[in-house]
Amino acid sequence: MNTYRKTAISVGVLFIMATVLGMLGNIPLNTILDAPDYLISISANENRVIIESLLVLLSAFASASIAIWLYPLLKKHHQAFALGSVGFRVMEGMLYIVAVVGLLSLLTLSREYVKAGASNASVFQVSGTLLLAIKTWAGQLGVIAFTLGAFMYYYVFYQSKLIPRWLSGWGFIGVAFSPVFMILHLTIFVQEMVLAVWLIVKGFNPSAVASLSAKTA
Repeated sequence: MNTYRKTAISVGVLFIMATVLGMLGNIPLNTILDAPDYLISISANENRVIIESLLVLLSAFASASIAIWLYPLLKKHHQAFALGSVGFRVMEGMLYIVAVVGLLSLLTLSREYVKAGASNASVFQVSGTLLLAIKTWAGQLGVIAFTLGAFMYYYVFYQSKLIPRWLSGWGFIGVAFSPVFMILHLTIFVQEMVLAVWLIVKGFNPSAVASLSAKTA
């Protein structure tokens, strides 16, 4: 198995990990954090919060690793965009880690809030609002970083024909509009799963790989 075949399989697996673990970690948590009594609910669901935080952390590492694995191949076509995609997806992973730290800090605050009862409730509420805002903003900025990073490697995919243009074009459109239109989150989710399977089963276009290798020879 050649190096680029291994890269395709690894990236495909990372796409699945990043997308699926991110959804499993984030979506269920929203039901707890959106509740009016979230400071009580968080500590009441402590094990669930910890497990789902771990899933988000694993998703963050997988997200950053996608662009890192792609860099040696994509730099042969467009080094600036290949490096930019690494930078933004690493930034995305770091922002998701910040969001997890905010969530675990909320868990600690929730424990103390339950112990304190009614005393100093306003102080806990203010602190909870601040930590929740940190988690929310870190998550939203992470989505923006993902969009910019993915935009760059889908552009290189489209230009280099490493994957079919209908697949890279689909990803290009999905990442461009998913931060604006919530319904398109499902579109990019499906696209990334299709891309992951394509990379695992078929890999990169051999003629495109050969063309890129010839450019750098």
